[in-house]
Amino acid sequence: MTLRLYDSAAREVRDFVPLRPGTASVYLCGATVQGVPHIGHVRSGIAFDVLRRWLTYRGLDVLFVRNVTDIDDKILNKAAEAGRPWWEWAATHEREFARAYDALGVLPPSAEPRATGFITQMVQYMERLIERGHAYAADGNVYFDVRSLPDYGSLSGHRLEDVHQGESAGTGKRDPRDFTLWKATKPGEPSWPTPWGDGRPGWHLECSAMATSLLGAEFDIHCGGMDLIFPHHENEIAQSHGAGDGFARYWLHNGWVTMSGEKMSKSLGNVVAIPAMLERARAVELRYYLGSAHYRSMLEYSDGALAEAAAGYRRIESFVRRVAERVGDVEVGEVNDDFAAALDDDLAVPAALAAVHNAVREGNTALESGDGGRARQIAAQVRAMTSVLGTDPLDPHWAAEGVDDDAHAALDVLVKAELERRAQARAAKDWTTADEVRDRLAAAGVEVTDTPDGAQWALKSKEH
Repeated sequence: MTLRLYDSAAREVRDFVPLRPGTASVYLCGATVQGVPHIGHVRSGIAFDVLRRWLTYRGLDVLFVRNVTDIDDKILNKAAEAGRPWWEWAATHEREFARAYDALGVLPPSAEPRATGFITQMVQYMERLIERGHAYAADGNVYFDVRSLPDYGSLSGHRLEDVHQGESAGTGKRDPRDFTLWKATKPGEPSWPTPWGDGRPGWHLECSAMATSLLGAEFDIHCGGMDLIFPHHENEIAQSHGAGDGFARYWLHNGWVTMSGEKMSKSLGNVVAIPAMLERARAVELRYYLGSAHYRSMLEYSDGALAEAAAGYRRIESFVRRVAERVGDVEVGEVNDDFAAALDDDLAVPAALAAVHNAVREGNTALESGDGGRARQIAAQVRAMTSVLGTDPLDPHWAAEGVDDDAHAALDVLVKAELERRAQARAAKDWTTADEVRDRLAAAGVEVTDTPDGAQWALKSKEH
């Protein structure tokens, strides 16, 4: 294993060495199911789906846990505003997230625990923390004493005197910098019994309980958005180490999706919801776009950037399909060395995509020169590389988005007849007829590209 990953805790790129040989254990902070998912929400799912696929390709058995936060202040507030039961609101939007992940080809996790299903484990966790002197109960609440842990702030770099937890008010805190493990019950809110009184879990506690219950006291990788570094992940580390667990050995954080330079969020109102986005572009093209930047970088959304990415993906798709049509079935092969080196270098997807497009150019040259065997070999490489990126053009997952192979072949015959008519018109300098053919094809959703090897066609993505 030559994979190297940037560890946010160590602030450096480290060799990835699994805790248990042959197995990689990964925990991803999943959705707080308060509303319809937007492209900022699903970026982490796509980014770390690539990590999972690459670990699997490298021969590891990957245990991948992605949680669902189904009890939270935001969920309760939004459900109350809508006049709906909190559990129904959470379940409704959990399904919306599941549909979004599936539409974008994100593999289902090995386990997808809900916070409300791990209350017993949370109570046990608090008991351990109180026994070890890191937590205390007050007025039915339970708080973590941040001063009890000398290395508090090690992940985020926050100094203790500058800490602001930013959480809803509770009573009985010894220090305003302490964070809430358990919230005492309030009228009209859901609650569960504990030795310290009825209440509900704090946000941070649930992830430590779920991660260690499913992956063990120590596991390989903890993932999430960079906005979670503080306070969420800092507090996960504090309570887990305070309870005596080794917890995550590597911390990976993905960058935001931004619009006009600002982080995409519901509070800013610059939300691009997944259902609306899937009316603008095919799901595979949206996935390609959202996964095209390095996972640690910011991704600035614009319609133009999405259109450019979609066009880039269609070049890959067109090559693989043309080889399959002209030469025969294309199996999934092995990735090439440039692609492997890129992903082993902290999942450098932009460099990996450069390797894909270089292969496509070489494959197109081989195909047009009549070297079908070489073209087919390269197409098998391209399928392998795009499979790791979750965008294999021939993956059955994407079949429903376009036309099936028989229909595509029939369409190819018809379009090529039109392109031949256009070529003849151009040769005769009959520009009116040539333009009419091209406009008619465009109106039918067929994009024509003139190349040195002649006109090529592809189905256009859905327009805005």
